[in-house]
Amino acid sequence: MSKYKRIDIKKVRTVSIASRSSLIDPSLFARPNLLDGSFQGVWESLPRVLKASDLHALVDDIKQAKMKEKPILVMMGAHVIKTGLSPVLIDLMRMGVIQGIAMNGAGAIHDMELAYYGKTSEDVAEMLKTGEFGMASETGELLNDTLKQKGKETLGFGETLGQRIVLDNPTYAEYSLLGQAYQMDIPVTLHVALGTDIVHQHPSADGALIGQFSLRDFYIFCHLVSKIRDGGVVLLFGSAVILPEIFLKALTVARNIYGSVNNFVTANFDMIRHYRPQMNVVERPTQDQGRGYTFVGHHEIMIPFLAAGIKYKLSNSE
Repeated sequence: MSKYKRIDIKKVRTVSIASRSSLIDPSLFARPNLLDGSFQGVWESLPRVLKASDLHALVDDIKQAKMKEKPILVMMGAHVIKTGLSPVLIDLMRMGVIQGIAMNGAGAIHDMELAYYGKTSEDVAEMLKTGEFGMASETGELLNDTLKQKGKETLGFGETLGQRIVLDNPTYAEYSLLGQAYQMDIPVTLHVALGTDIVHQHPSADGALIGQFSLRDFYIFCHLVSKIRDGGVVLLFGSAVILPEIFLKALTVARNIYGSVNNFVTANFDMIRHYRPQMNVVERPTQDQGRGYTFVGHHEIMIPFLAAGIKYKLSNSE
């Protein structure tokens, strides 16, 4: 018996997502760019200097990776989903551009709330005042109970949630990265730090299961990273700590087992510069062979523009 007191988590008050105010719904989402000839002028008008030149080069690298059938992997924070960019990434998956996605735990929460309830992202400042931030009962039950139901199986975390979305086919499943990727056999791995996600506040949370499923996804991600040698591309969208650390460890494991995993391209897109993305994704992994790019700007502008550039380049026979 521990000599330290614990809070009685059973006294937590949850709320219904039906009554909770949410800031995001599909009406605010981006639409996949439809190449109609007008984008060519915009793309070609960019100067071939500084970051515009880097963007041209990155899109060329992505085109070459796809032509050589090398992996193009995306690592992303939950803000990418909250800014309505799931349709853009799903469109790239359908085109065969993205072969794997790594997310943090918050990414899965926003993805599943959107798929099942058509809204996500609460007003943290307001809900925090009453102790109701993150207490939507349906969200906690949905994620935590899914793990408990699949606890004896050997699926990965993202695979488990994606499978449930496909089987349940909720109203807004078309917006789910997890569900759409599962249907396309594209791995989505979830990398969770216990205590960082709202579902960990719920009595239904099982730390052992969360850790077990997340560790399986780390092994899946290590396998994906092992294949980026000689032309693969790794894109990081808006994760300052967890995913840069995950990538560094996955690359270490891949090199430990397979030897040389070099000569690939990395790029970090974020609103400000952070230490770990710059060192763990852009610089250290490519220091001997390969290239690393850094782009600063808002996701809701930069990612659709990047995707449009990729579609334009892939449609160009050059």
